[in-house]
Amino acid sequence: MSILYDERIDGALPVVDRAALLRALAAEIPDLEILSEPDELVPYECDALSVYRTTPMLVALPKRLEQVEALLKLCYARRVPVIARGAGTGLSAGVLPLPNAVLLVMERFTQILEIDPAARRARVQPGVRNVSISKACAPFGLYFAPDPSSQIACSIGGNVAENAGGVHCLKYGLTVHNILKLEILTVEGERLTIGSEALDTPGFDLLALFTGSEGMLGIITEITVKLLPKPKVAQVLLAAFDSVEKAGRAVADIIAAGIIPSGLEMMDNPAIRAAEDFIHAGYPIDAAAILLCELDGVEVDVEEDCERARNLLQNAGASEVRQAADEAERALFWAGRKNAFPAAGRLSPDYYCMDGTIPRRALPEVLRGIGRLSDEYKLRVTNVFHAGDGNMHPLILFDANKDDELERAETLGGKILELCVKVGGTITGEHGVGREKINHMCMQFNAKELTAFHAVKAAFDPEGLLNPGKNIPTLHRCAEFGGMHVHMGKMPFPELERF
Repeated sequence: MSILYDERIDGALPVVDRAALLRALAAEIPDLEILSEPDELVPYECDALSVYRTTPMLVALPKRLEQVEALLKLCYARRVPVIARGAGTGLSAGVLPLPNAVLLVMERFTQILEIDPAARRARVQPGVRNVSISKACAPFGLYFAPDPSSQIACSIGGNVAENAGGVHCLKYGLTVHNILKLEILTVEGERLTIGSEALDTPGFDLLALFTGSEGMLGIITEITVKLLPKPKVAQVLLAAFDSVEKAGRAVADIIAAGIIPSGLEMMDNPAIRAAEDFIHAGYPIDAAAILLCELDGVEVDVEEDCERARNLLQNAGASEVRQAADEAERALFWAGRKNAFPAAGRLSPDYYCMDGTIPRRALPEVLRGIGRLSDEYKLRVTNVFHAGDGNMHPLILFDANKDDELERAETLGGKILELCVKVGGTITGEHGVGREKINHMCMQFNAKELTAFHAVKAAFDPEGLLNPGKNIPTLHRCAEFGGMHVHMGKMPFPELERF
Protein backbone atom coordinates (compact mmCIF):
# COMPACT_ATOMS: atom_id res chain seq x y z
CA MET A 1 0.00 0.00 0.00
CA SER A 2 1.34 3.42 -0.92
CA ILE A 3 2.09 5.86 1.88
CA LEU A 4 1.59 9.62 1.87
CA TYR A 5 4.29 11.55 3.75
CA ASP A 6 3.99 15.04 5.18
CA GLU A 7 7.18 16.75 6.32
CA ARG A 8 5.29 18.99 8.77
CA ILE A 9 4.33 16.08 10.95
CA ASP A 10 5.90 12.91 12.26
CA GLY A 11 5.46 9.67 10.35
CA ALA A 12 3.22 8.63 7.51
CA LEU A 13 -0.45 8.81 6.66
CA PRO A 14 -2.00 5.74 5.00
CA VAL A 15 -3.80 6.04 1.70
CA VAL A 16 -6.89 3.84 1.61
CA ASP A 17 -8.56 2.47 -1.52
CA ARG A 18 -12.16 3.20 -0.56
CA ALA A 19 -13.79 1.23 -3.36
CA ALA A 20 -11.65 -1.84 -2.65
CA LEU A 21 -12.44 -1.60 1.07
CA LEU A 22 -16.17 -1.43 0.35
CA ARG A 23 -15.94 -4.55 -1.83
CA ALA A 24 -14.00 -6.41 0.84
CA LEU A 25 -16.49 -5.47 3.56
CA ALA A 26 -19.42 -6.58 1.41
CA ALA A 27 -17.73 -9.90 0.68
CA GLU A 28 -16.52 -10.72 4.20
CA ILE A 29 -19.29 -9.14 6.34
CA PRO A 30 -22.32 -9.05 4.03
CA ASP A 31 -24.84 -8.32 6.82
CA LEU A 32 -22.93 -5.31 8.17
CA GLU A 33 -24.69 -2.00 7.47
CA ILE A 34 -22.31 0.48 5.87
CA LEU A 35 -23.06 4.14 5.14
CA SER A 36 -21.11 5.50 2.21
CA GLU A 37 -23.24 8.12 0.44
CA PRO A 38 -22.41 11.81 1.12
CA ASP A 39 -25.82 12.63 2.62
CA GLU A 40 -25.57 9.58 4.92
CA LEU A 41 -22.16 10.64 6.23
CA VAL A 42 -22.99 14.26 7.12
CA PRO A 43 -24.58 13.49 10.55
CA TYR A 44 -21.33 11.84 11.64
CA GLU A 45 -18.98 14.73 10.79
CA CYS A 46 -18.53 15.81 14.41
CA ASP A 47 -19.40 15.21 18.04
CA ALA A 48 -20.98 17.87 20.28
CA LEU A 49 -18.00 20.17 19.66
CA SER A 50 -19.35 21.03 16.23
CA VAL A 51 -16.71 23.58 15.22
CA TYR A 52 -14.55 20.59 14.29
CA ARG A 53 -15.94 18.79 11.25
CA THR A 54 -14.51 16.14 8.94
CA THR A 55 -16.49 13.85 6.66
CA PRO A 56 -15.79 10.17 7.43
CA MET A 57 -14.76 7.82 4.66
CA LEU A 58 -17.29 5.18 5.74
CA VAL A 59 -19.60 4.62 8.70
CA ALA A 60 -20.11 1.08 10.01
CA LEU A 61 -23.21 0.27 12.10
CA PRO A 62 -22.74 -3.21 13.55
CA LYS A 63 -25.39 -5.06 15.56
CA ARG A 64 -23.37 -8.09 16.60
CA LEU A 65 -19.97 -8.51 18.25
CA GLU A 66 -18.85 -10.87 15.49
CA GLN A 67 -19.32 -8.07 12.97
CA VAL A 68 -17.05 -5.78 14.98
CA GLU A 69 -14.40 -8.51 15.25
CA ALA A 70 -14.47 -9.16 11.51
CA LEU A 71 -14.32 -5.43 10.72
CA LEU A 72 -11.29 -4.89 12.94
CA LYS A 73 -9.46 -7.88 11.49
CA LEU A 74 -10.11 -6.71 7.95
CA CYS A 75 -9.07 -3.12 8.66
CA TYR A 76 -5.96 -4.24 10.51
CA ALA A 77 -4.89 -6.44 7.61
CA ARG A 78 -5.39 -3.53 5.19
CA ARG A 79 -3.93 -0.89 7.55
CA VAL A 80 -7.16 1.11 7.61
CA PRO A 81 -7.65 3.43 10.62
CA VAL A 82 -10.74 2.84 12.78
CA ILE A 83 -12.45 5.38 15.03
CA ALA A 84 -14.99 4.11 17.57
CA ARG A 85 -18.00 6.33 18.26
CA GLY A 86 -20.77 6.04 20.82
CA ALA A 87 -23.63 8.52 21.17
CA GLY A 88 -21.55 11.42 19.84
CA THR A 89 -22.17 13.67 22.87
CA GLY A 90 -18.48 14.29 23.59
CA LEU A 91 -17.13 17.83 23.82
CA SER A 92 -13.49 17.45 22.76
CA ALA A 93 -13.75 16.24 19.14
CA GLY A 94 -12.74 12.85 20.49
CA VAL A 95 -14.55 10.98 17.72
CA LEU A 96 -13.71 13.42 14.91
CA PRO A 97 -13.63 11.27 11.77
CA LEU A 98 -10.84 10.99 9.22
CA PRO A 99 -11.45 10.92 5.50
CA ASN A 100 -9.32 7.76 5.28
CA ALA A 101 -10.83 5.95 8.30
CA VAL A 102 -13.84 3.79 9.12
CA LEU A 103 -16.09 5.31 11.76
CA LEU A 104 -17.23 2.37 13.90
CA VAL A 105 -20.52 3.35 15.58
CA MET A 106 -21.36 1.23 18.64
CA GLU A 107 -24.73 2.83 19.44
CA ARG A 108 -26.77 -0.29 18.58
CA PHE A 109 -25.26 -2.31 21.43
CA THR A 110 -27.94 -1.27 23.90
CA GLN A 111 -28.61 -4.36 26.02
CA ILE A 112 -28.42 -4.49 29.82
CA LEU A 113 -27.13 -8.05 29.97
CA GLU A 114 -27.40 -8.73 33.71
CA ILE A 115 -28.28 -7.02 36.97
CA ASP A 116 -26.98 -8.72 40.11
CA PRO A 117 -28.55 -6.89 43.08
CA ALA A 118 -26.80 -9.06 45.68
CA ALA A 119 -23.35 -8.29 44.24
CA ARG A 120 -24.38 -4.73 43.38
CA ARG A 121 -23.19 -4.87 39.82
CA ALA A 122 -24.55 -4.90 36.28
CA ARG A 123 -23.20 -6.01 32.92
CA VAL A 124 -24.09 -3.68 30.07
CA GLN A 125 -23.23 -3.13 26.44
CA PRO A 126 -21.44 0.09 25.44
CA GLY A 127 -24.43 1.71 23.72
CA VAL A 128 -26.59 1.71 26.87
CA ARG A 129 -27.45 5.25 27.93
CA ASN A 130 -26.04 6.33 31.27
CA VAL A 131 -29.39 7.11 32.87
CA SER A 132 -30.88 3.81 31.64
CA ILE A 133 -28.67 1.88 34.03
CA SER A 134 -30.09 3.66 37.06
CA LYS A 135 -33.63 3.30 35.74
CA ALA A 136 -33.18 -0.45 35.27
CA CYS A 137 -31.70 -0.83 38.76
CA ALA A 138 -34.24 1.36 40.56
CA PRO A 139 -36.58 -1.55 41.51
CA PHE A 140 -33.69 -2.99 43.55
CA GLY A 141 -32.99 0.30 45.35
CA LEU A 142 -29.72 0.71 43.42
CA TYR A 143 -28.27 3.23 40.97
CA PHE A 144 -25.16 4.05 38.92
CA ALA A 145 -23.43 7.04 40.51
CA PRO A 146 -21.64 8.92 37.69
CA ASP A 147 -24.16 11.36 36.23
CA PRO A 148 -22.76 13.66 33.54
CA SER A 149 -25.13 16.41 32.49
CA SER A 150 -25.68 14.59 29.21
CA GLN A 151 -26.68 11.38 30.99
CA ILE A 152 -30.04 11.12 29.23
CA ALA A 153 -28.19 10.83 25.91
CA CYS A 154 -24.57 9.80 26.51
CA SER A 155 -23.58 6.13 26.35
CA ILE A 156 -21.71 4.19 29.00
CA GLY A 157 -19.05 3.19 26.48
CA GLY A 158 -18.31 6.85 25.86
CA ASN A 159 -18.29 7.48 29.62
CA VAL A 160 -15.54 4.89 29.97
CA ALA A 161 -13.61 6.25 27.00
CA GLU A 162 -13.60 9.78 28.47
CA ASN A 163 -13.73 8.86 32.19
CA ALA A 164 -16.84 11.01 32.58
CA GLY A 165 -17.91 12.46 35.91
CA GLY A 166 -20.89 14.60 36.78
CA VAL A 167 -22.33 16.66 39.60
CA HIS A 168 -22.00 13.83 42.14
CA CYS A 169 -18.41 12.80 41.39
CA LEU A 170 -17.01 14.60 44.46
CA LYS A 171 -18.31 11.91 46.81
CA TYR A 172 -18.86 8.97 44.48
CA GLY A 173 -16.06 9.36 41.98
CA LEU A 174 -15.66 9.33 38.21
CA THR A 175 -16.42 6.45 35.87
CA VAL A 176 -13.09 4.78 36.72
CA HIS A 177 -14.19 4.47 40.36
CA ASN A 178 -17.50 2.86 39.41
CA ILE A 179 -16.57 0.06 37.02
CA LEU A 180 -15.15 -3.40 37.71
CA LYS A 181 -14.46 -5.04 34.37
CA LEU A 182 -14.28 -4.35 30.65
CA GLU A 183 -14.55 -6.64 27.68
CA ILE A 184 -12.65 -5.19 24.75
CA LEU A 185 -11.50 -6.00 21.26
CA THR A 186 -7.92 -5.17 20.32
CA VAL A 187 -7.04 -3.49 17.06
CA GLU A 188 -6.44 -7.00 15.63
CA GLY A 189 -9.94 -8.11 16.63
CA GLU A 190 -8.83 -10.23 19.60
CA ARG A 191 -11.11 -10.43 22.65
CA LEU A 192 -9.62 -9.40 26.01
CA THR A 193 -10.96 -9.06 29.56
CA ILE A 194 -9.59 -6.20 31.66
CA GLY A 195 -10.28 -6.07 35.39
CA SER A 196 -12.53 -8.55 37.20
CA GLU A 197 -15.56 -8.77 39.46
CA ALA A 198 -13.22 -8.93 42.45
CA LEU A 199 -12.04 -5.79 44.21
CA ASP A 200 -8.50 -6.22 42.92
CA THR A 201 -6.58 -8.24 40.36
CA PRO A 202 -2.89 -9.11 40.05
CA GLY A 203 -0.63 -7.29 37.64
CA PHE A 204 -0.82 -3.77 36.31
CA ASP A 205 -4.06 -1.83 36.72
CA LEU A 206 -5.06 -1.95 33.06
CA LEU A 207 -8.65 -1.08 33.93
CA ALA A 208 -7.59 2.38 35.11
CA LEU A 209 -5.27 2.73 32.12
CA PHE A 210 -8.02 1.87 29.67
CA THR A 211 -10.60 4.19 31.30
CA GLY A 212 -10.15 7.62 29.77
CA SER A 213 -7.96 6.32 26.92
CA GLU A 214 -10.34 7.91 24.38
CA GLY A 215 -10.65 4.93 22.03
CA MET A 216 -6.93 4.74 21.36
CA LEU A 217 -6.21 1.34 22.95
CA GLY A 218 -9.15 -0.88 22.02
CA ILE A 219 -12.88 -1.14 21.35
CA ILE A 220 -15.16 -1.48 24.40
CA THR A 221 -17.77 -4.22 23.95
CA GLU A 222 -19.05 -4.76 27.51
CA ILE A 223 -18.80 -3.00 30.86
CA THR A 224 -19.38 -4.37 34.36
CA VAL A 225 -20.43 -1.42 36.51
CA LYS A 226 -20.69 -1.02 40.27
CA LEU A 227 -24.10 -0.18 41.67
CA LEU A 228 -24.73 1.76 44.87
CA PRO A 229 -27.72 1.76 47.24
CA LYS A 230 -29.86 4.84 46.77
CA PRO A 231 -29.30 7.16 49.74
CA LYS A 232 -32.08 7.18 52.32
CA VAL A 233 -32.15 10.99 52.38
CA ALA A 234 -30.75 13.72 50.15
CA GLN A 235 -30.99 17.45 50.86
CA VAL A 236 -29.81 20.41 48.80
CA LEU A 237 -28.74 23.80 50.10
CA LEU A 238 -28.73 26.74 47.69
CA ALA A 239 -26.41 29.53 48.86
CA ALA A 240 -26.23 32.96 47.19
CA PHE A 241 -23.13 35.19 47.31
CA ASP A 242 -22.39 38.75 46.26
CA SER A 243 -18.99 37.74 44.84
CA VAL A 244 -17.56 34.65 43.16
CA GLU A 245 -14.53 34.89 45.44
CA LYS A 246 -16.69 34.39 48.54
CA ALA A 247 -18.37 31.40 46.93
CA GLY A 248 -14.96 29.94 46.10
CA ARG A 249 -13.79 30.36 49.68
CA ALA A 250 -16.98 28.70 50.94
CA VAL A 251 -16.14 25.60 48.89
CA ALA A 252 -12.74 25.34 50.55
CA ASP A 253 -14.27 25.89 54.00
CA ILE A 254 -16.78 23.04 53.56
CA ILE A 255 -14.15 20.54 52.47
CA ALA A 256 -11.71 21.69 55.16
CA ALA A 257 -14.41 21.04 57.78
CA GLY A 258 -14.47 17.38 56.79
CA ILE A 259 -17.87 17.51 55.09
CA ILE A 260 -17.98 15.61 51.80
CA PRO A 261 -21.10 16.65 49.89
CA SER A 262 -22.42 14.31 47.24
CA GLY A 263 -22.49 17.38 45.01
CA LEU A 264 -21.00 20.86 45.34
CA GLU A 265 -21.66 22.99 42.27
CA MET A 266 -21.08 26.65 41.50
CA MET A 267 -22.57 29.02 38.91
CA ASP A 268 -21.75 32.68 38.32
CA ASN A 269 -24.33 35.38 37.56
CA PRO A 270 -24.52 34.99 33.76
CA ALA A 271 -24.99 31.24 34.19
CA ILE A 272 -27.59 31.79 36.94
CA ARG A 273 -29.62 34.13 34.75
CA ALA A 274 -29.41 31.87 31.71
CA ALA A 275 -30.48 28.78 33.66
CA GLU A 276 -33.28 30.60 35.45
CA ASP A 277 -34.67 31.99 32.22
CA PHE A 278 -34.58 28.51 30.69
CA ILE A 279 -35.63 26.22 33.57
CA HIS A 280 -37.25 28.56 36.15
CA ALA A 281 -35.50 26.79 39.00
CA GLY A 282 -36.04 29.60 41.52
CA TYR A 283 -32.44 30.83 41.41
CA PRO A 284 -31.66 34.30 42.85
CA ILE A 285 -30.88 36.18 39.65
CA ASP A 286 -29.15 39.09 41.40
CA ALA A 287 -26.53 36.89 43.07
CA ALA A 288 -22.97 37.09 41.78
CA ALA A 289 -22.66 33.34 42.36
CA ILE A 290 -24.59 30.44 43.83
CA LEU A 291 -23.49 27.16 45.33
CA LEU A 292 -25.58 24.00 45.27
CA CYS A 293 -24.51 21.77 48.14
CA GLU A 294 -26.13 18.34 48.31
CA LEU A 295 -25.72 16.09 51.34
CA ASP A 296 -26.98 12.52 51.40
CA GLY A 297 -26.98 9.46 53.65
CA VAL A 298 -29.04 8.51 56.68
CA GLU A 299 -31.39 11.14 58.02
CA VAL A 300 -29.62 12.01 61.28
CA ASP A 301 -26.26 12.50 59.54
CA VAL A 302 -27.77 14.56 56.72
CA GLU A 303 -29.55 16.85 59.20
CA GLU A 304 -26.34 17.40 61.14
CA ASP A 305 -24.24 18.02 58.01
CA CYS A 306 -26.85 20.41 56.60
CA GLU A 307 -26.70 22.52 59.74
CA ARG A 308 -22.88 22.55 59.73
CA ALA A 309 -22.78 23.41 56.01
CA ARG A 310 -25.37 26.17 56.47
CA ASN A 311 -23.22 27.78 59.18
CA LEU A 312 -20.09 27.52 57.03
CA LEU A 313 -21.84 29.08 54.04
CA GLN A 314 -23.16 31.96 56.13
CA ASN A 315 -19.78 32.53 57.76
CA ALA A 316 -18.20 32.64 54.29
CA GLY A 317 -20.49 35.53 53.38
CA ALA A 318 -23.61 33.95 51.88
CA SER A 319 -26.41 36.49 51.61
CA GLU A 320 -29.01 33.70 51.50
CA VAL A 321 -29.02 29.98 52.26
CA ARG A 322 -32.11 28.10 51.19
CA GLN A 323 -32.87 24.38 51.64
CA ALA A 324 -35.00 22.56 49.06
CA ALA A 325 -38.47 22.17 50.56
CA ASP A 326 -39.13 18.78 49.02
CA GLU A 327 -37.91 16.31 46.41
CA ALA A 328 -39.55 18.27 43.60
CA GLU A 329 -37.64 21.45 44.46
CA ARG A 330 -34.42 19.48 44.92
CA ALA A 331 -34.84 18.07 41.40
CA LEU A 332 -35.57 21.57 40.09
CA PHE A 333 -32.41 23.00 41.65
CA TRP A 334 -30.39 20.31 39.89
CA ALA A 335 -32.30 20.73 36.63
CA GLY A 336 -31.11 24.32 36.47
CA ARG A 337 -27.50 23.27 36.93
CA LYS A 338 -27.66 20.32 34.52
CA ASN A 339 -29.20 22.53 31.84
CA ALA A 340 -26.61 25.28 32.17
CA PHE A 341 -25.01 24.36 28.85
CA PRO A 342 -28.16 24.47 26.69
CA ALA A 343 -29.26 27.56 28.63
CA ALA A 344 -26.01 29.31 27.65
CA GLY A 345 -26.75 28.36 24.06
CA ARG A 346 -29.72 30.72 24.21
CA LEU A 347 -27.40 33.67 24.96
CA SER A 348 -25.18 33.50 21.89
CA PRO A 349 -25.07 31.85 18.47
CA ASP A 350 -22.02 29.84 19.55
CA TYR A 351 -20.22 28.89 22.73
CA TYR A 352 -16.98 27.10 23.47
CA CYS A 353 -17.12 24.89 26.57
CA MET A 354 -13.82 24.56 28.43
CA ASP A 355 -12.90 21.73 30.80
CA GLY A 356 -10.00 22.60 33.06
CA THR A 357 -9.37 21.34 36.59
CA ILE A 358 -7.70 23.32 39.35
CA PRO A 359 -6.87 22.91 43.05
CA ARG A 360 -9.81 24.14 45.13
CA ARG A 361 -7.61 26.67 46.89
CA ALA A 362 -7.00 28.39 43.53
CA LEU A 363 -10.69 28.87 42.69
CA PRO A 364 -10.94 32.59 43.58
CA GLU A 365 -7.66 33.36 41.80
CA VAL A 366 -8.69 31.52 38.64
CA LEU A 367 -12.12 33.16 38.58
CA ARG A 368 -10.48 36.59 38.77
CA GLY A 369 -8.12 35.54 35.99
CA ILE A 370 -10.97 34.41 33.77
CA GLY A 371 -12.68 37.76 34.34
CA ARG A 372 -9.54 39.62 33.25
CA LEU A 373 -9.15 37.42 30.16
CA SER A 374 -12.81 37.94 29.28
CA ASP A 375 -12.29 41.70 29.32
CA GLU A 376 -9.04 41.43 27.37
CA TYR A 377 -10.54 39.37 24.55
CA LYS A 378 -13.90 41.17 24.67
CA LEU A 379 -15.93 37.96 24.90
CA ARG A 380 -18.47 37.05 27.57
CA VAL A 381 -17.74 34.01 29.75
CA THR A 382 -20.27 32.21 31.92
CA ASN A 383 -18.79 29.96 34.60
CA VAL A 384 -20.14 26.61 35.75
CA PHE A 385 -18.05 24.50 38.13
CA HIS A 386 -17.95 21.11 39.72
CA ALA A 387 -16.59 23.27 42.50
CA GLY A 388 -16.01 20.47 45.00
CA ASP A 389 -13.35 18.78 42.88
CA GLY A 390 -12.15 21.88 41.02
CA ASN A 391 -13.45 20.85 37.59
CA MET A 392 -14.45 24.06 35.84
CA HIS A 393 -16.50 24.60 32.68
CA PRO A 394 -16.18 28.21 31.53
CA LEU A 395 -18.47 28.79 28.54
CA ILE A 396 -17.02 31.33 26.10
CA LEU A 397 -19.84 33.02 24.17
CA PHE A 398 -19.12 34.11 20.61
CA ASP A 399 -20.55 34.41 17.10
CA ALA A 400 -18.51 32.54 14.50
CA ASN A 401 -20.05 34.68 11.76
CA LYS A 402 -18.53 37.87 13.16
CA ASP A 403 -15.06 38.99 12.22
CA ASP A 404 -12.43 37.21 14.32
CA GLU A 405 -14.65 36.04 17.20
CA LEU A 406 -13.92 32.34 16.63
CA GLU A 407 -10.18 33.02 16.67
CA ARG A 408 -10.51 35.13 19.83
CA ALA A 409 -12.62 32.41 21.47
CA GLU A 410 -10.06 29.70 20.81
CA THR A 411 -7.21 31.94 22.00
CA LEU A 412 -9.14 32.86 25.15
CA GLY A 413 -9.84 29.16 25.77
CA GLY A 414 -6.16 28.37 25.47
CA LYS A 415 -5.29 31.12 27.95
CA ILE A 416 -7.79 29.72 30.44
CA LEU A 417 -6.21 26.26 30.17
CA GLU A 418 -2.77 27.83 30.54
CA LEU A 419 -3.98 29.48 33.74
CA CYS A 420 -5.25 26.13 35.03
CA VAL A 421 -1.84 24.53 34.52
CA LYS A 422 -0.07 27.54 36.06
CA VAL A 423 -1.94 27.14 39.38
CA GLY A 424 -1.20 23.41 39.54
CA GLY A 425 -4.20 22.07 37.63
CA THR A 426 -4.74 20.27 34.37
CA ILE A 427 -6.24 20.91 30.92
CA THR A 428 -9.14 18.49 31.31
CA GLY A 429 -11.26 16.94 34.01
CA GLU A 430 -13.83 14.81 32.21
CA HIS A 431 -14.28 15.87 28.59
CA GLY A 432 -10.98 14.40 27.44
CA VAL A 433 -8.28 15.76 25.16
CA GLY A 434 -9.54 14.49 21.80
CA ARG A 435 -8.60 16.77 18.95
CA GLU A 436 -9.54 19.94 20.79
CA LYS A 437 -6.75 20.04 23.38
CA ILE A 438 -4.04 18.02 21.67
CA ASN A 439 -1.75 21.05 21.37
CA HIS A 440 -2.35 22.02 24.99
CA MET A 441 -0.90 18.66 26.03
CA CYS A 442 2.42 20.19 25.04
CA MET A 443 2.29 22.70 27.89
CA GLN A 444 1.10 20.10 30.41
CA PHE A 445 3.70 17.36 29.75
CA ASN A 446 7.38 17.29 28.87
CA ALA A 447 9.08 15.29 26.13
CA LYS A 448 9.84 12.26 28.32
CA GLU A 449 6.25 12.04 29.53
CA LEU A 450 4.85 12.28 26.00
CA THR A 451 7.28 9.61 24.85
CA ALA A 452 5.99 7.32 27.60
CA PHE A 453 2.41 7.95 26.48
CA HIS A 454 3.33 7.00 22.93
CA ALA A 455 4.95 3.81 24.22
CA VAL A 456 1.73 2.82 25.99
CA LYS A 457 -0.23 3.51 22.81
CA ALA A 458 2.20 1.41 20.76
CA ALA A 459 1.92 -1.52 23.19
CA PHE A 460 -1.80 -1.81 22.37
CA ASP A 461 -1.80 -0.43 18.83
CA PRO A 462 1.66 -0.62 17.20
CA GLU A 463 0.41 0.56 13.80
CA GLY A 464 -1.44 3.56 15.26
CA LEU A 465 -4.75 2.63 13.64
CA LEU A 466 -7.16 3.31 16.53
CA ASN A 467 -8.47 6.89 16.71
CA PRO A 468 -5.38 8.46 15.15
CA GLY A 469 -4.50 12.10 15.63
CA LYS A 470 -6.11 12.41 19.06
CA ASN A 471 -5.06 12.84 22.68
CA ILE A 472 -1.25 12.58 22.44
CA PRO A 473 0.72 15.07 20.33
CA THR A 474 3.99 14.15 18.67
CA LEU A 475 7.13 15.93 19.84
CA HIS A 476 7.41 17.41 16.34
CA ARG A 477 3.97 18.95 16.75
CA CYS A 478 4.85 20.41 20.15
CA ALA A 479 7.96 22.00 18.71
CA GLU A 480 6.04 23.40 15.72
CA PHE A 481 3.16 24.89 17.66
CA GLY A 482 5.03 25.93 20.76
CA GLY A 483 2.42 24.28 22.96
CA MET A 484 -0.20 26.98 22.56
CA HIS A 485 -1.67 26.75 19.07
CA VAL A 486 -5.24 25.58 18.60
CA HIS A 487 -6.88 25.26 15.20
CA MET A 488 -10.65 24.97 15.29
CA GLY A 489 -12.84 24.53 12.27
CA LYS A 490 -13.05 22.15 9.31
CA MET A 491 -9.71 20.43 8.98
CA PRO A 492 -8.68 18.76 5.72
CA PHE A 493 -6.77 15.51 5.99
CA PRO A 494 -3.23 16.88 5.40
CA GLU A 495 -3.65 19.06 8.50
CA LEU A 496 -4.24 16.08 10.75
CA GLU A 497 -1.24 14.94 12.69
CA ARG A 498 0.35 11.51 12.25
CA PHE A 499 -0.88 9.17 14.95
